[in-house]
Amino acid sequence: MRAAASRRDQEEWGWLRGAPPPHWVRGAPPVLLALICVVQLATPKPVDLGFLLAAVPPLAALAYGPAATAIFGGACIALIALPGFGLDRPGESDAATVAFVALLSVLFSWLRSRRDAQLVTVRTVAEAAQLAVLPPLPEKVGTVRCAGLYQAAQRGTLVGGDFFDVRRGPCGTRALVGDVQGHGLAAVGTVASLLGAFREAVLDQPDLDGVAARLDRRLVVDSAEDEHAELFATAVLLEFPDDFSAVRVVSCGHPPPLLLRGAEVTELAMAPGAPLGLGIAGVAPPEQLTVPLLAGDLLLALTDGVSEARDASGAFYPLPERLSALAKADTSLLDDPVELTARIWQDVKRHAGRVRDDVTMMVFVRDPGPGPELELGRDWS
Repeated sequence: MRAAASRRDQEEWGWLRGAPPPHWVRGAPPVLLALICVVQLATPKPVDLGFLLAAVPPLAALAYGPAATAIFGGACIALIALPGFGLDRPGESDAATVAFVALLSVLFSWLRSRRDAQLVTVRTVAEAAQLAVLPPLPEKVGTVRCAGLYQAAQRGTLVGGDFFDVRRGPCGTRALVGDVQGHGLAAVGTVASLLGAFREAVLDQPDLDGVAARLDRRLVVDSAEDEHAELFATAVLLEFPDDFSAVRVVSCGHPPPLLLRGAEVTELAMAPGAPLGLGIAGVAPPEQLTVPLLAGDLLLALTDGVSEARDASGAFYPLPERLSALAKADTSLLDDPVELTARIWQDVKRHAGRVRDDVTMMVFVRDPGPGPELELGRDWS
């Protein structure tokens, strides 16, 4: 599945901003023309419907190209000038008005088509750039199965203030889930810097403390370039050995992961270290927690967009309780991490209605099959 996660829930971009028009918009011009003709032919006395013909070319310009709009405009002029058709016996000025409106509609359609083509190009480039920052999540990295759900808060974007990555390194499989200050497009630059630093640190840092220090230094250097910048981020780092017998976790001011063992949900008891960007990760490294893992255990790492989602009364989403209830109600979710993240997201939306923060959830479980491991440094995309 795609990591920028569950984009299945992202709102579609509107047809007024370059997307294909809905069927009712495309059907309006021919339906209106047909309706005028039926009324005129079915009524014994002439009916004053000539004014409706002037509406057909503008409607066509909303959904069709210049050529089709010109055809609709020509049909309207032909109908209004057709002898004996009975459109209130219009004069030459009425026919000239419809012709002028049709001509303007063709021009408008040409301009709209050019704008739509430009919007499609811009959107395609923007999506490619954002997917380069957060590429699709692989189903498997090393011996770890991954399932992720990502929802950017800012409408129309694929990347926000949350970030994640899973990479194979000399010490096993390492994962990162974090949240930078702010959200939306303003945070994308910081996200890109942190992910680049993580991908390098995975290969040459012997422990998670070193990875955290590398990320912290990256933000400190970026902040030094702007005296008014106050860059910081929270993150949780995880490391899985190849046998998936345990997980080593380091938290830099981030919500702790959840361990799902059957229907029992446990929040890992760990002391969160200082957030990244304060310049102290290398001096006072965060505490590392090692948790043994059993067959079938799932580990859920997330950002506060999930745990801090509020309902109408202001109550936070009770993730551990709801996760346990979901697992008890449907035990098959324990074997399907992708569906598990989707169910949690649906439950969050039922609780909060609209979630206004970036949301990231990642589930990790041992991969039962042999399968080849990813090569070091291999790009997901």
